[in-house]
Amino acid sequence: MDYKALYEQKKCSPEEMAARVENRWRIGMDTAASHAPTILKAIAKRAANDELYGVRVQTLLDVEPMEHLVDDTLYKKLISEAWFSGSSSRKAVNMGYGDIIPNYYRDIPGHIERKYTYDVFCASVSPMDEHGYFSLGTVCSYSPAMIEKAKRIFLEVNDQQPRAVCGTQIHISQVNCLIETSMPLPVLPEPKIDSVSETIGGLIAEQIKDGSCIQLGIGAIPDAVGAALKSKHDLGIHTEMFTGSMVDLIECGAVNNSKKQIHRGQSVTTFAFGSKKIYDYIHNNPAIAFMPVNYVNDPYVIAQNDNVVSINAALECDIWGQVCAESVGTMYMSGTGGQVDYVRGACQSKGGKSFIAFHSTAKNGTISRIKSILEPGALVTTSKNDVDYIVTEYGVAHLRGEPLSSRARQLIAIAHPNFRDELAFNAKKRGIMI
Repeated sequence: MDYKALYEQKKCSPEEMAARVENRWRIGMDTAASHAPTILKAIAKRAANDELYGVRVQTLLDVEPMEHLVDDTLYKKLISEAWFSGSSSRKAVNMGYGDIIPNYYRDIPGHIERKYTYDVFCASVSPMDEHGYFSLGTVCSYSPAMIEKAKRIFLEVNDQQPRAVCGTQIHISQVNCLIETSMPLPVLPEPKIDSVSETIGGLIAEQIKDGSCIQLGIGAIPDAVGAALKSKHDLGIHTEMFTGSMVDLIECGAVNNSKKQIHRGQSVTTFAFGSKKIYDYIHNNPAIAFMPVNYVNDPYVIAQNDNVVSINAALECDIWGQVCAESVGTMYMSGTGGQVDYVRGACQSKGGKSFIAFHSTAKNGTISRIKSILEPGALVTTSKNDVDYIVTEYGVAHLRGEPLSSRARQLIAIAHPNFRDELAFNAKKRGIMI
């Protein structure tokens, strides 16, 4: 097969590609830097001209403004379905013109297999190699499941998309049409590590021993943990998201993946997002393995490594240990993601630990994030039965297996001092402090 000739046959303009889309199609995409912005823009232009109606766009973690998420005049023309939301999708949901699909991240491929068919799967990919393959670069996630259930594949070939040699590949023979672009991948601003985050990072790092297998998220606290782990040895990575702090740990020698029980010698992830440094590290690197999320986030698989340490964030926690990471009261913020997957996987791992960390207060110290009861309407992400460690700048509370009275005392002790008396009063009033 002449792959280059086939490539030329399938090449078209964004407008020609968008012209193939029909009313009431469902468009599927994966997460973050794998989105196809040029394709979406062309489709949105047709919708804005009243040429399309009822087209559903299914994504996870929007990291750049997508037209159908920021322009409410496209409502009912392009309909958002989010597995997990970024800022634009969050706004669309709270304004009433975006939809969400509640889920555990590990379950998305199964939901796709059982419930969904896609008229087209769209992705940003690396340039085709000599064998006719495109790399999905920064993701594996649920892309294999979507590809399996898609009637068509439209590609945005971006020469700035890295080529992941251990990740999902699409062959030119599978592709219906493609466009060519050259644009930098979306990046996150470097989070500022404030003194509170630095303190929390240090407290967590003290709990992590050499040879542990880590999962980190994004933000100031995970970056602070990463910085505090640079003096450790023989760490491994098995994580939902591959981050810049992980590249730093690999480059300084703290991570070598030598003590893992599975996939020894490789950092395992399901997607990567953050900085150009990450994308450069991924390119042609066999030391990072992108695998489907139903494998990477399966608690049973996670627990096959010893000494797994997971670190996640939250918005608030009550004195039972119920953790909310998805809403502020009834205001939707984002999805469950993989938090519960890694809480359970770490707790099932031999020597494993799960940390949920946050600043003790919000809104300039006026609101305690540790509460007697969750804000009315708050969504429980991690249940009281799953929670392990809670961390603020005032210390570490170990809740797993502890009675309610012990949980309350520990959580009050790491709450901001301004709120401890009120928390203790309410706990005693409810008969919790025995």
